[in-house]
Amino acid sequence: MSLQVVTAKMAEVELKEAVVALDKVNAEGNSVQTKDGEPTATSSAEEIKQHQLPLLNTTPKDSKSAMKCIQAAQNGDTFSADGTVMEAPRTVKKQIQFADQKQEFNKRPTKIGRRSLSRSISQSSTDSYSSELMGMSNQNNAASYTDSSDDETSPRDKQQKNSKASSDFCIKNIKQADFGRREIEIAEQEMPALMALRKRAQGEKPLAGAKIVGCTHVTAQTAVLMETLAALGAQCRWAACNIYSTQNEVAAALAENSYPVFAWKGESEDDFWWCIDRCVNVEGWQPNMILDDGGDLTHWIYKKYPNMFKKIKGIVEESVTGVHSFMFWILMHLQTVQSVFQSLLLAFYTGWFTQPHSNSCQVTRGRLYQLSKAGKLCVPAMNVNDSVTKQKFDNLYCCRESILDGLKRTTDVMFGGKQVVVCGYGEVGKGCCAALKAMGSIVYVTEIDPICALQACMDGFRLVKLNEVIRQVDVVITCTGNKNVVTREHLDRMKNGCIVCNMGHSNTEIDVASLRTPELTWERVRSQVDHVIWPDGKRIVLLAEGRLLNLSCSTVPTFVLSITATTQALAMIELYNAPEGRYKQDVYLLPKKMDEYVASLHLPTFDAHLTELSDEQAKYLGLNKNGPFKPNYYRY
Repeated sequence: MSLQVVTAKMAEVELKEAVVALDKVNAEGNSVQTKDGEPTATSSAEEIKQHQLPLLNTTPKDSKSAMKCIQAAQNGDTFSADGTVMEAPRTVKKQIQFADQKQEFNKRPTKIGRRSLSRSISQSSTDSYSSELMGMSNQNNAASYTDSSDDETSPRDKQQKNSKASSDFCIKNIKQADFGRREIEIAEQEMPALMALRKRAQGEKPLAGAKIVGCTHVTAQTAVLMETLAALGAQCRWAACNIYSTQNEVAAALAENSYPVFAWKGESEDDFWWCIDRCVNVEGWQPNMILDDGGDLTHWIYKKYPNMFKKIKGIVEESVTGVHSFMFWILMHLQTVQSVFQSLLLAFYTGWFTQPHSNSCQVTRGRLYQLSKAGKLCVPAMNVNDSVTKQKFDNLYCCRESILDGLKRTTDVMFGGKQVVVCGYGEVGKGCCAALKAMGSIVYVTEIDPICALQACMDGFRLVKLNEVIRQVDVVITCTGNKNVVTREHLDRMKNGCIVCNMGHSNTEIDVASLRTPELTWERVRSQVDHVIWPDGKRIVLLAEGRLLNLSCSTVPTFVLSITATTQALAMIELYNAPEGRYKQDVYLLPKKMDEYVASLHLPTFDAHLTELSDEQAKYLGLNKNGPFKPNYYRY
């Protein structure tokens, strides 16, 4: 039996069954209930048969025709005498639903600075829990994590309270607190050193009386740090150092636990400074410690509330950008030979935290001369960024993994065979280059430092100037901490489809401002991904508007952040409890002993066992058996 005959028989059987069903309906009454419950007049079975007879009496010529007949019958269509399909009217409700869905899908925010951009089905999952299933399973629970973009109201215009009736916070949605708490609990499992520090020092309360104002990335890892500082006795108020890196559900969990948090993903520039001000400017509460990432908080206090520095005991700064920034504001005079000598004497007598960061003093020497006219501030600062544990683990190993994560989530790019230029071969650049090389990319490096440049060459990378390869590369990544590394001239010369992103802290490395001109068109294609289109049709792919890629567009390894967070906590404890006179107005590095202690707290995770020196070996090397094991000038 041929396929055409089989198909025709199937069509005939289905239509006969439909007629029988209609006969039954006609016998029960000449009206039926529609899906909406509205009575609808129906034709009699005889009338329907008349419409269907041409089909029943006609054998389809081929399988395609038969399938068309079956589909028409299933859709409720009728047939004329010559067998022509006559479409039945479709219900209006389904059309309206589709129009609503289409309209909802095409929504675009009009106030980009004051609200999060709409989520689309192609956006990257920049938060830890972005599962649609989670939202579906909690469709009756307003706390569903899937942070609906339908609510376009700015958090500044909302009146929110937590379960304790406190409103001293400003976040996206307090109802996401349960999901944020789960993320924090997951992060705690990967942050063994902080948890150990919390357990060991909780009874002593070494930060009792400390009032810490912080400006860092508001993530699950930061939440573990905040709760550790609080467990050690401190009061904390927090804002975000990046307008795109905040995890809204984590901010909600902190707010629910009565932490004053002022942060949400997608802040405008105005929101950013407003949130910092809300942290600092509060009646009856004045900070005595600063934990900063980028120097924005320190700059704001100096600019708006300079008298606060009289009670601030110290600053802990995480990033190289912040080190340069708050040195710009705090070190109000050039360090003389005499003050260097005094610092060296102080280092000899007090040990640990008395090593001024002379390299940064050299970098900002011109700035310090300019600021010497404005007076000076007696605030010691701890530079966490240049600690060994921060440089080698956070900057190198963290970026080695997160660069791939960020690029994949935002662009779905295939790395094999792509030509990539990485600007800067410091620890961040080293991590990025190693990851991309391992994925089969052809990697070029630009560098100003001959030592780092030689390292890049010895690691197998070709050292070039950006102008030499800008026309041919597929991806441009900045890792310098500098400004105007990628200029408008570079952007104009890039090939169509070139991906441009920043792995440094600040958004100054790529000259994004030069792209906001009338002749260029910006097209948002997914969350944190913009196509900038030239008049000739060429387009580049700009990620996170030139801001930090990994924390804006992906996630970072929690374990690595545990190392940095533990270093920050220990620096806070040291600065807050230091006797008067130990620190002067200067920037200090963590000593090797403290770096080694932070590293040792993380070794049990790997079931690692350190070898111990014998007394004879220690004497031979001239070391203490318990460390430090390397001199301060040692480069790992």
